[in-house]
Amino acid sequence: MPDKLKLARQFIEAIPHAQDLSMTLAKMDAGEAVITMPYDERLIGDPETGVISGGAVSALMDTCCGAAVMCHPENGGGTATIDLRIDYMRAATPGQPITTRAVCYHVTRSVAFVRATATDDDTDNPVATATGAFTVEGKR
Repeated sequence: MPDKLKLARQFIEAIPHAQDLSMTLAKMDAGEAVITMPYDERLIGDPETGVISGGAVSALMDTCCGAAVMCHPENGGGTATIDLRIDYMRAATPGQPITTRAVCYHVTRSVAFVRATATDDDTDNPVATATGAFTVEGKR
């Protein structure tokens, strides 16, 4: 598994939008990933409030979900998003980083299922939640 985790980590860290959004992979282990995105004025969606755009949050959640699938023991390689539903609960607090934790909780022969939660400093009050389906490569 260590080689697989290393490969998955290198792949996630090389994604151009992940670099542009300054995403940092904080944890990646056996079907679980945690990625943080710092607050950045370039990502503001509403200039009057300073709130980060939903597009940046969705990119963070999609990337984190993919990372969770990539490091799941039953996935033989890469992945791609089939479907991702994101429910926005509230605006992220301006000035605070956003952290997403994703867990790949079920894998079939060709599809992985993932749940994720995005939070700012108020970890008891999610910014958004997501559920998704991702492709799975066969075991090698």
